[in-house]
Amino acid sequence: MDGPAGSDADVAAVAGREHGSAVVDFVLVGTLLTLFFLAIIQLALVLHVRNTLIDAAASGARYGTLADRGAADAKERTTQLIGVALTAEFARDVSTTETSYGGIRTLEVTVRAPLPVIGLIGPREMLEVKGHAAIQP
Repeated sequence: MDGPAGSDADVAAVAGREHGSAVVDFVLVGTLLTLFFLAIIQLALVLHVRNTLIDAAASGARYGTLADRGAADAKERTTQLIGVALTAEFARDVSTTETSYGGIRTLEVTVRAPLPVIGLIGPREMLEVKGHAAIQP
């Protein structure tokens, strides 16, 4: 008498059709998890580059507002910091301007850099950050 599962031949036929399906499942799930992991790593890299550029621009602006420094010193310092932390490619477009921010004269350092899409490679001038520092009277 056969049980509710069916005969032994039916069980063997089903097992034969599913032979090797674990390998396919592993490859599909493994690929999906790998792509997800790489996307998270790339997002972390984009945030790291952005935060590094913001810090370099703000540090350069503060350096340029010291008593014996100027806008050219701020630009040079920002370029130097970016070159050390990332690569010189990210420090190609650094500019400084004097602006008024909340009624206070400030030095503004603007950095335009590539947005890293694949590794550190990406479209140029897609990422723009600014750093401000009050000019001391």
